Amino acid sequence: MHESAHGVLNACPPRCLARAAVRVRMHESAHGALNACRARCRACAAVRVRMHESAHGVLNACRARCRACAAVPAQGHLKHFKEEVQDMGTKILQAALALHDRVSSQFRKTAINFHYEFTVRHLANVFQGLLMSTPDQFNNTTKLAKLWLHESERVYADRLVSLTDLETYSKSAVAIAKKYFSIGDIDDYYKKKDPKPLIFCHFARGLAEKVYDEVAEYPALYKTLMEALTEYNETNAVMDLVLFEDAMKHVCRISRIISNPSGHALLVGVGGSGKQSLSRLAGHISGYATVTIVISGSYSMNNFKEDLQKMYKRAGVKGEGIMFLFTDTQIVDERMLVYINDLLASGEIPDLFPTEDKDEIVNAMRGETKALGLVDSTENCWATFISKVKQNLHMVFTASPVGENFRIRSQRFLATVTSTVIDWFQPWPESSLFSVAKKFLDEIDLGNDALRGAVVEFMPYSFALVNKVSSKFFEAERRYNYTTPKTFLELIKLYKNVLGKKRQATQDNIDRLESGLNKLQKVQADVDVLIEAAKVMAVEVEHKVASANVFAEQVGVEKEKVGVENAAAQVEAEKCAVIAKEVSEKQASCEKDLAAAEPLVAQAEAALDTLNKKDLGEAKSLKKPPAGVDDITAV
Repeated sequence: MHESAHGVLNACPPRCLARAAVRVRMHESAHGALNACRARCRACAAVRVRMHESAHGVLNACRARCRACAAVPAQGHLKHFKEEVQDMGTKILQAALALHDRVSSQFRKTAINFHYEFTVRHLANVFQGLLMSTPDQFNNTTKLAKLWLHESERVYADRLVSLTDLETYSKSAVAIAKKYFSIGDIDDYYKKKDPKPLIFCHFARGLAEKVYDEVAEYPALYKTLMEALTEYNETNAVMDLVLFEDAMKHVCRISRIISNPSGHALLVGVGGSGKQSLSRLAGHISGYATVTIVISGSYSMNNFKEDLQKMYKRAGVKGEGIMFLFTDTQIVDERMLVYINDLLASGEIPDLFPTEDKDEIVNAMRGETKALGLVDSTENCWATFISKVKQNLHMVFTASPVGENFRIRSQRFLATVTSTVIDWFQPWPESSLFSVAKKFLDEIDLGNDALRGAVVEFMPYSFALVNKVSSKFFEAERRYNYTTPKTFLELIKLYKNVLGKKRQATQDNIDRLESGLNKLQKVQADVDVLIEAAKVMAVEVEHKVASANVFAEQVGVEKEKVGVENAAAQVEAEKCAVIAKEVSEKQASCEKDLAAAEPLVAQAEAALDTLNKKDLGEAKSLKKPPAGVDDITAV
């Protein structure tokens, strides 16, 4: 085979031989490069091993340092408690470190969950909450262990974004708590249905007594919060809140955050979750004045600076408790976040005040600075002012996780995440939705209890069903369909409006039909009256007809008589006509005679005019007047 190959090689043309030589050199070069690469990899691996060992040593040293740093305040705080409680200091420290390591390993930082970064700051926040315990209230080991569970949940669990992560955290917390403590009913606080409240707040015993203690049951907490809500509504715009269990928990969480010095809250949830309303209620309970900025078309950075200056002066100079409620929808200029980042990180915003205002503040703080035993220098006075601001000014920043703005802004302005305590608003559970639906639907009449219950139960069921379909829609189309608590409220509002319109339309039809029926009944009644009247009148008509017939017969008889008399009258008329003719002739004859006599009468009258008294006396004296005279005097 070798000789055959050698023959073939000799038979190859020079060009092929040259190509083969090049390939051989390339193979040798690649082989050398591969060996060099392997050598470098072995060197890098050795370096990485040494770095890992070094990092492991640093981590162990860091853990030891954290253990020592946390042990000092814990042991110092617990020395005033009972002996059995003092012995818990080491166990609490071990449990806190174990849970911190477990959380840091289970919840890794990703592009989406960019805030899943747990540092010594969070461990310090746990112990800051533990330091709020007092010997009077926490006089047994079980209660102090539950306080550790509560504070750990507020620091770690409230940052988690999903119910799956919360369930994972709960399992880890319960496992570690069972390992280090003896809490008999610990599973009752983490069961899925009707869990016991694991809540500690400053108003557990009522609004008047500001003591950080455990909430025994939800009804007592509900009564306290409703009392606070009533007080708030008396002096502010009315808030119609439904305080279901999740809402009460969020109020307690926000109140806990802003009650701590330099306590700032970052509330993350979709629109309509109740972040602003619950924050206002928590601020009222804590005794703070809620301040918000009013955005208008002309709002600028200068206006924002002026608003911050007013809040700083109220908090630092006047010592008022201020809760600055700010939402991501109010960010009209990204530069606003620069000021907010400084406020959250250190409490001091460079160049916020002009020189003259700063001098005025320094002069106002001189008395308090001296009272603290410090020299009233400009630096000390300003430091006192900033210290009071950090103590009295608390910011509640509400944001929506929808879209990229929240992630981008949080990565650009780290203090919004690292210097705040996050409270991530999870979707409302069906029990909470049921409470909300029941509260708003109690205002309207839904018939019997069975029908009311069915309608109320359908509301959260339909909302949950839409969420499930939205998840399938996202898997199929890779597009989101967001459902928010505000959507649920709009669903209830829509149902009430449609029900009201339908009932109004039905009532209008009922009124129209009743009106028509009433008119028909009235017409029927009128017709019945007319019929009765017609019957009476018919009887009367019959009588009158009978009378008329009798009268008609009488009239017939009389008519016959009249006919006879009429004939006789006709005869008499003819006679009268003859007589009238004769009379007319006589009249004409008389008129003719009269016309002939009238001249004689005139002559006689003229003759009479010639007579006088003497002539009459003479005629009177005649014993036998002449013929014709006696005719005149005979009358």
